[in-house]
Amino acid sequence: MSFRIVIPSRFASTRLPAKPLRDICGKPMIERVIEQAKKSKAEEVIVATDDQKIADAIAHLDIRVCMTHENHQSGTERLSEVIDQLGFDDDQILINLQGDEPMMPAVCLNQVGQALEQDSGVKMATLCTPLTDIEELFDPHAVKVVRDINNFALYFTRAAVPWSRDCFNDAPRKMPPSQEYLRHIGLYGYRAGFIKQYLEWQSSDIEKTESLEQLRVLYYGEKIKVITAATAPGPGVDTLDDLNRVCKLLENRE
Repeated sequence: MSFRIVIPSRFASTRLPAKPLRDICGKPMIERVIEQAKKSKAEEVIVATDDQKIADAIAHLDIRVCMTHENHQSGTERLSEVIDQLGFDDDQILINLQGDEPMMPAVCLNQVGQALEQDSGVKMATLCTPLTDIEELFDPHAVKVVRDINNFALYFTRAAVPWSRDCFNDAPRKMPPSQEYLRHIGLYGYRAGFIKQYLEWQSSDIEKTESLEQLRVLYYGEKIKVITAATAPGPGVDTLDDLNRVCKLLENRE
């Protein structure tokens, strides 16, 4: 497949300092993420970081490292600098694999790359997975997505949407039997030119209200392809509890 994976990896983290270098079963987390990326069909895996300590930790791996500025506000901005440094053309397909996703299945990476590769009209793609638990549906930390008939996103939200008057108005709430609910998975693929366009747009009110950057794309009238993941990813790492959970899961596998 003709896609590349870029792993933005920022050293500073408010909730988990030095997160990329935290040990997961004998290897730093960033190395675990790279291992998952290399299992995919990507033609190249690139790490974009702002700290030499991260570059040094993966120096023994066969991988390109781009040193980027410290002041980027998002992984998307860091990707944009990689595009400029390496001179990618506008049609180059890039997958943004966050540096705190050590359990992202390779099949998911391939799905996102394939969605862009097979349809030249798709500028951005992401994944979702069925949501069947009522507590998760009402959890604002679980981002929901609603799709149209062609599997393009209609909306992303932290709310329980679509709202079922019959099942949600009265206690106890229950899952509607005939409505599909989808949880968004934060893995994105883009064409390089679209990343530049995205960063030229001003943030929108709905994006700020929901604290969901992908809503900027819908606000400006563009589309996001949303594919159902072939397998649900394991947990990402935001906190020390998340890190311990991932360590236990990997210990059981290895």
